[in-house]
Amino acid sequence: MTAYRDIEFSMKRFFLICLLIPVFFIAACASGPIVVPDDMSPSEIIQRAQEASDRNRFDDAKQYYEILLERHSTNIDLVCTAEYEIAFLNYKQKNFTEAQTGFEQLLARYEGPDAVFLPQHFRILAEKVMEKMTADGNIQSEPASVDAAE
Repeated sequence: MTAYRDIEFSMKRFFLICLLIPVFFIAACASGPIVVPDDMSPSEIIQRAQEASDRNRFDDAKQYYEILLERHSTNIDLVCTAEYEIAFLNYKQKNFTEAQTGFEQLLARYEGPDAVFLPQHFRILAEKVMEKMTADGNIQSEPASVDAAE
């Protein structure tokens, strides 16, 4: 009878472990709000965002870029960097409508009078991703945003 109890106890323990492993895995993967010290430089914020993206923690990466936008909204180079990267992260996550909207908003900057002062590589990259999304049938060639359609 004790052998039966030992087997029963072992099976219960195995079952409990099987239930807890996914819980711990989910808890470890869950991300909360990112805390960035006020004195962190823009290049450090971008580096952290890239590291998060490399680990497929795209929501964390987006949070870093949002913080970059908030803290450095007057630096057009950093604004273009953050806007492009957020749109590209949406593309990587297959959020094609959000990606399209982000790329269109970025590309609209290049139609203004200050376009010559903007980093041109983001325009080129955004256009290439937009072309790919259109060719792959992920988006329509019409603008995604309501403002652009009017």
